[in-house]
Amino acid sequence: MTLLYRNPLGAASDLDGWAGEGPAGARDAEDGLELYAAGGFDDHWTLWCPEAFPDRVRITWEFSPRAEPGLAMLFFGAASVAGGGIFDDGVAHRTGQYPQYHSGDIRTLHVSYFRRRWEDERAFHTCNLRKSPGFHLVAQGADPLPPVVDAKDAFYRIEVVKDAAHVAFAIDDLPLFSWTDDESTGPRVRDGRIGFRQMSPLVARYRNLEVHAL
Repeated sequence: MTLLYRNPLGAASDLDGWAGEGPAGARDAEDGLELYAAGGFDDHWTLWCPEAFPDRVRITWEFSPRAEPGLAMLFFGAASVAGGGIFDDGVAHRTGQYPQYHSGDIRTLHVSYFRRRWEDERAFHTCNLRKSPGFHLVAQGADPLPPVVDAKDAFYRIEVVKDAAHVAFAIDDLPLFSWTDDESTGPRVRDGRIGFRQMSPLVARYRNLEVHAL
Protein backbone atom coordinates (compact mmCIF):
# COMPACT_ATOMS: atom_id res chain seq x y z
CA MET A 1 0.00 0.00 0.00
CA THR A 2 1.13 3.53 -0.78
CA LEU A 3 1.34 6.07 2.03
CA LEU A 4 -0.74 9.11 1.10
CA TYR A 5 -0.58 11.11 4.33
CA ARG A 6 1.15 10.92 7.69
CA ASN A 7 0.77 13.23 10.68
CA PRO A 8 2.37 12.44 14.06
CA LEU A 9 -0.24 14.56 15.89
CA GLY A 10 2.42 15.24 18.47
CA ALA A 11 1.76 18.94 18.97
CA ALA A 12 -0.89 21.56 18.27
CA SER A 13 1.28 22.85 15.41
CA ASP A 14 0.62 19.56 13.58
CA LEU A 15 -2.90 20.89 12.96
CA ASP A 16 -1.61 23.75 10.79
CA GLY A 17 -3.73 23.75 7.65
CA TRP A 18 -6.60 21.82 9.25
CA ALA A 19 -10.04 23.46 9.15
CA GLY A 20 -11.88 23.73 12.44
CA GLU A 21 -15.65 23.97 12.83
CA GLY A 22 -16.90 24.65 16.33
CA PRO A 23 -14.81 25.42 19.44
CA ALA A 24 -12.03 22.86 19.08
CA GLY A 25 -9.21 23.14 21.59
CA ALA A 26 -5.76 21.60 21.10
CA ARG A 27 -2.74 21.46 23.39
CA ASP A 28 0.59 19.71 23.42
CA ALA A 29 0.93 16.65 25.64
CA GLU A 30 3.89 14.47 26.44
CA ASP A 31 2.46 11.47 24.59
CA GLY A 32 0.28 12.92 21.83
CA LEU A 33 -1.99 15.78 20.85
CA GLU A 34 -4.77 16.50 23.33
CA LEU A 35 -8.08 17.66 21.85
CA TYR A 36 -10.95 19.08 23.87
CA ALA A 37 -13.97 21.36 23.61
CA ALA A 38 -13.12 25.00 24.21
CA GLY A 39 -16.79 25.93 24.64
CA GLY A 40 -19.63 24.72 26.80
CA PHE A 41 -21.32 21.36 27.35
CA ASP A 42 -23.21 21.49 24.04
CA ASP A 43 -20.43 23.03 21.96
CA HIS A 44 -19.11 20.21 19.76
CA TRP A 45 -16.54 20.48 16.98
CA THR A 46 -15.03 18.94 13.85
CA LEU A 47 -11.45 19.22 12.52
CA TRP A 48 -10.94 18.52 8.81
CA CYS A 49 -7.65 17.26 7.40
CA PRO A 50 -6.38 19.52 4.59
CA GLU A 51 -6.01 16.59 2.14
CA ALA A 52 -8.72 14.89 0.09
CA PHE A 53 -8.33 11.14 -0.37
CA PRO A 54 -9.35 8.59 -3.00
CA ASP A 55 -12.12 6.01 -2.80
CA ARG A 56 -9.95 3.11 -1.58
CA VAL A 57 -7.97 3.89 1.59
CA ARG A 58 -6.92 2.57 4.96
CA ILE A 59 -7.01 5.17 7.77
CA THR A 60 -5.28 4.46 11.08
CA TRP A 61 -4.60 6.49 14.20
CA GLU A 62 -4.09 6.02 17.94
CA PHE A 63 -6.67 7.23 20.46
CA SER A 64 -6.53 7.61 24.23
CA PRO A 65 -9.55 8.85 26.23
CA ARG A 66 -8.59 11.11 29.12
CA ALA A 67 -11.84 12.61 30.47
CA GLU A 68 -15.46 11.67 29.90
CA PRO A 69 -18.39 11.82 29.12
CA GLY A 70 -18.32 12.59 25.43
CA LEU A 71 -18.04 10.90 22.06
CA ALA A 72 -15.43 10.57 19.30
CA MET A 73 -15.97 9.98 15.60
CA LEU A 74 -14.28 10.07 12.22
CA PHE A 75 -15.84 11.42 9.04
CA PHE A 76 -14.43 9.95 5.82
CA GLY A 77 -15.17 10.24 2.13
CA ALA A 78 -16.72 13.65 2.81
CA ALA A 79 -17.73 15.63 -0.28
CA SER A 80 -20.47 17.99 -1.37
CA VAL A 81 -23.77 16.38 -2.34
CA ALA A 82 -23.39 18.35 -5.57
CA GLY A 83 -20.17 16.48 -6.31
CA GLY A 84 -17.49 18.97 -5.31
CA GLY A 85 -15.61 19.67 -2.10
CA ILE A 86 -17.06 20.38 1.32
CA PHE A 87 -15.65 23.94 1.27
CA ASP A 88 -16.92 24.85 -2.20
CA ASP A 89 -18.98 27.97 -2.79
CA GLY A 90 -22.63 27.16 -2.21
CA VAL A 91 -21.99 24.57 0.50
CA ALA A 92 -23.62 25.74 3.73
CA HIS A 93 -21.38 27.07 6.50
CA ARG A 94 -20.92 24.60 9.37
CA THR A 95 -20.37 25.44 13.03
CA GLY A 96 -19.95 22.01 14.64
CA GLN A 97 -23.63 21.22 15.22
CA TYR A 98 -24.33 17.60 14.29
CA PRO A 99 -27.40 18.02 12.00
CA GLN A 100 -25.24 20.13 9.65
CA TYR A 101 -23.19 16.99 8.98
CA HIS A 102 -25.75 14.17 8.99
CA SER A 103 -28.63 15.92 7.23
CA GLY A 104 -27.03 18.82 5.38
CA ASP A 105 -25.45 19.21 1.97
CA ILE A 106 -22.42 16.96 2.38
CA ARG A 107 -22.20 13.27 1.56
CA THR A 108 -20.05 11.26 3.98
CA LEU A 109 -19.67 8.21 6.14
CA HIS A 110 -18.81 8.51 9.80
CA VAL A 111 -17.93 6.03 12.48
CA SER A 112 -18.60 6.94 16.10
CA TYR A 113 -16.71 5.18 18.89
CA PHE A 114 -16.11 5.77 22.59
CA ARG A 115 -19.77 6.72 22.72
CA ARG A 116 -20.18 7.96 26.31
CA ARG A 117 -22.06 11.24 25.86
CA TRP A 118 -25.52 10.06 26.87
CA GLU A 119 -26.68 7.69 29.60
CA ASP A 120 -27.99 5.06 27.18
CA GLU A 121 -24.63 5.06 25.33
CA ARG A 122 -22.78 4.45 28.61
CA ALA A 123 -25.16 1.63 29.48
CA PHE A 124 -24.50 -0.30 26.24
CA HIS A 125 -21.30 0.45 24.34
CA THR A 126 -21.41 0.28 20.54
CA CYS A 127 -19.52 1.64 17.54
CA ASN A 128 -21.85 3.01 14.87
CA LEU A 129 -21.40 3.62 11.15
CA ARG A 130 -23.75 6.20 9.64
CA LYS A 131 -24.19 7.43 6.09
CA SER A 132 -25.15 10.98 5.24
CA PRO A 133 -27.15 12.80 4.19
CA GLY A 134 -30.01 11.10 5.94
CA PHE A 135 -28.52 9.92 9.26
CA HIS A 136 -28.71 6.28 8.11
CA LEU A 137 -27.37 3.77 10.66
CA VAL A 138 -25.86 1.22 8.28
CA ALA A 139 -23.62 -0.90 10.56
CA GLN A 140 -22.99 -1.40 14.25
CA GLY A 141 -20.58 -3.38 16.41
CA ALA A 142 -19.51 -3.75 20.01
CA ASP A 143 -17.18 -1.11 21.46
CA PRO A 144 -14.26 -2.72 23.37
CA LEU A 145 -12.85 0.56 24.71
CA PRO A 146 -12.86 0.79 28.51
CA PRO A 147 -13.85 3.87 30.51
CA VAL A 148 -11.15 6.39 31.28
CA VAL A 149 -10.54 5.04 34.77
CA ASP A 150 -9.72 1.59 33.36
CA ALA A 151 -7.92 2.74 30.21
CA LYS A 152 -5.26 4.29 32.46
CA ASP A 153 -3.88 6.54 29.70
CA ALA A 154 -3.48 3.65 27.22
CA PHE A 155 -3.58 4.31 23.48
CA TYR A 156 -5.73 2.15 21.18
CA ARG A 157 -5.04 1.71 17.46
CA ILE A 158 -8.11 2.44 15.35
CA GLU A 159 -8.47 1.37 11.73
CA VAL A 160 -11.02 2.30 9.08
CA VAL A 161 -10.77 0.58 5.70
CA LYS A 162 -12.84 2.03 2.87
CA ASP A 163 -12.45 -0.20 -0.15
CA ALA A 164 -14.84 1.46 -2.59
CA ALA A 165 -18.28 0.22 -1.48
CA HIS A 166 -16.92 -1.88 1.39
CA VAL A 167 -16.12 -0.51 4.87
CA ALA A 168 -14.47 -2.33 7.77
CA PHE A 169 -13.69 -1.05 11.27
CA ALA A 170 -11.31 -2.44 13.89
CA ILE A 171 -9.69 -1.45 17.19
CA ASP A 172 -6.34 -3.01 18.13
CA ASP A 173 -6.80 -5.44 15.21
CA LEU A 174 -10.13 -6.68 16.60
CA PRO A 175 -12.73 -6.57 13.75
CA LEU A 176 -15.88 -4.83 14.98
CA PHE A 177 -18.07 -4.51 11.88
CA SER A 178 -18.00 -4.58 8.09
CA TRP A 179 -20.54 -3.31 5.58
CA THR A 180 -21.02 -3.06 1.83
CA ASP A 181 -23.07 -0.22 0.38
CA ASP A 182 -25.82 -1.42 -1.97
CA GLU A 183 -26.94 2.21 -2.49
CA SER A 184 -30.37 1.55 -0.97
CA THR A 185 -29.71 4.61 1.22
CA GLY A 186 -28.64 6.86 -1.64
CA PRO A 187 -25.57 7.23 -3.85
CA ARG A 188 -22.38 5.66 -2.57
CA VAL A 189 -19.80 7.73 -0.73
CA ARG A 190 -16.61 7.90 -2.79
CA ASP A 191 -13.48 10.05 -2.46
CA GLY A 192 -13.27 13.02 -0.10
CA ARG A 193 -12.02 14.46 3.16
CA ILE A 194 -11.51 12.95 6.59
CA GLY A 195 -12.23 14.76 9.83
CA PHE A 196 -12.06 14.11 13.55
CA ARG A 197 -15.06 15.07 15.67
CA GLN A 198 -15.63 15.12 19.42
CA MET A 199 -18.74 15.77 21.44
CA SER A 200 -18.16 17.91 24.52
CA PRO A 201 -16.87 17.50 27.19
CA LEU A 202 -14.65 14.64 26.01
CA VAL A 203 -10.90 15.11 26.37
CA ALA A 204 -8.81 12.68 24.32
CA ARG A 205 -5.32 12.33 22.92
CA TYR A 206 -4.42 11.36 19.37
CA ARG A 207 -1.23 10.40 17.57
CA ASN A 208 0.19 8.70 14.46
CA LEU A 209 -2.48 9.39 11.85
CA GLU A 210 -1.74 7.61 8.56
CA VAL A 211 -3.71 7.20 5.36
CA HIS A 212 -2.67 4.56 2.83
CA ALA A 213 -4.06 3.88 -0.63
CA LEU A 214 -5.28 0.30 -1.05
